[in-house]
Parts: sequence; structure tokens; C-alpha cells
Amino acid sequence: MAPLIPRFHLFEIDDQTWFPAFLRARVQDGLTRAWLSNTPLQSQSPASLSAQVLIKQLNTSLPGYTYIDFCAGGGGPTPSIARTVNAHLQSQGSDPVRFILTDLHPNVDAWEQVAQKNPLLTYERNSVDASSAPEYLVKREDGTKPFRLFNLAFHHFDDDLAKDILRDTVETSEGLAIFELQDRSFASVLAVTFLGIGAFFSAPFFALKWRSPATFIFSCLIPILPFVLMFDGYISALRTRTPEEVETLLRSCGADTSKWEVKSGSEMHLWPCGYLNWVICRPVRKG
Repeated sequence: MAPLIPRFHLFEIDDQTWFPAFLRARVQDGLTRAWLSNTPLQSQSPASLSAQVLIKQLNTSLPGYTYIDFCAGGGGPTPSIARTVNAHLQSQGSDPVRFILTDLHPNVDAWEQVAQKNPLLTYERNSVDASSAPEYLVKREDGTKPFRLFNLAFHHFDDDLAKDILRDTVETSEGLAIFELQDRSFASVLAVTFLGIGAFFSAPFFALKWRSPATFIFSCLIPILPFVLMFDGYISALRTRTPEEVETLLRSCGADTSKWEVKSGSEMHLWPCGYLNWVICRPVRKG
């Protein structure tokens, strides 16, 4: 069903250059926790669901790719996705696959920590523009094909930039997956509200865990972080495209997409309002 509200490309606080970097890092940490959240009300985390979508949709072609996260932020769900995907491949007797973290604004400090725990997860220190991916990144020497991941990211791009990214994907890669935790629905408004409330009440725990006084100060005493998570979450919902809108951009991006197909779906991760929405675009498989 089409959303009742049209798409609006409004601004998010976390995207602004004036927003302090140390607060942006904490916002990214909060979003990572949302990806990894697995409360008693959840059958599994959104990150685990994302991995299951890749396993099911890519099927036998799963081990033939190198997975490149083009907007990795603080790492997001990709380390968890990598573990789940490679555990599945190992159970099938297949070789593991590599995952690469990249971003226009690399968060190397955060990536170093997660890469130390996963030898098949690497990162690119240099800035990477998803609309013009460097050849050394997408030309794989190991025989695999590049597959792009956009985790809670594709809604950040306006239509022109989204078309440029899709064109570059079609011309240099063998597919992409878009994973979002929101859409233009009332259920999404509720989910974002719960995220902000959860961030406020869990802040003391994570402040101790991360040894971060700033997390406590700017969540509990001056609740900037919960506000930004909620405000940006509402704006993200208004920015998020339907699968049909993504396909319209794909077909009009300027590249030959006649052999590309679009699949999509929605998986509940938190009753009654938390959903993982996904879109996968790739060339039609033969046979």
C-alpha cells in the first residue's frame, strides 16, 4: 500500500557540519545499538534479519560477492551481518566472504575496533564517494563481484545523488541492498519515539559501559542525543522511499538497467511497530 504522506527531503541534524563530531559519534553509536537490539519483544535483531534477507535472496550466489558498505557510519549492522552470513556459508561448506566498511567521512577509530574482532571485515581509510566508487575498490582481484550495502543510508540522498549512485552501481557493481528501519507510516513514528525514549533511559548504562561522561551528560542532563535520534528519525521516515520509488530512480538513472530486477520486502523485528524494510537490485539471474 502506498504511503499516505509524500516524500520530503528535509534536513537531519546529524548531517549538518555544525553538529559537533563527538555528539555525531554518539548518535552513530545509538543507531548501531538499534541495529543490534534484541530485546525479549524481538525474535531477532534488525542486523540478524538483514543477514537472513541476504542469505535467502542471494541464495547460491551469496559466496560470489564482496560486500561493500558505502555509508558505514560507526560500523552499524555490517559486522553482525558479516558474522551471520559467514557462519551460514561455513555451515554449507563454502568459503567465507569479505565485507568492507567505507564512508564519505570515514570513522576509522570505530572501524578499527570492530575489524580487530573479525578478520574478514576490513575498512577503507580514505573518503569514498558512493556515486563515483574508486576502481581499486570495485575491481576485485579475488574473482568475487562487488555488492553494495546501504544500511539506514539511502534515504540521505536526494533524487539526483541517488540516481548518480544507482548509475555507478549498475556500471561497476553486481547489485545493491538497501536496508531501512523506518518508512512513511504511523508505525514508524511509534518506533522512532520508542527509540528516543529507550536512548534516554539506557544512557546511564551505556555511559558506564563506554566510559563516556558525555553520553550521560548529553542524554540525561541535557537530552540532546535522545532529541537528535527522535528528530532525525522522524525526518528519516519522511525521506525514505518506497520500493517503487527506488525502482523509478533506477530505471531513470542513465545506465542500462534492462537486465536488472528489483525485489523488496518488510520484516517485523519489534512488535507491533518495528520493521526492517529492504530493497535488493541486481542483474537477473539465469536459469
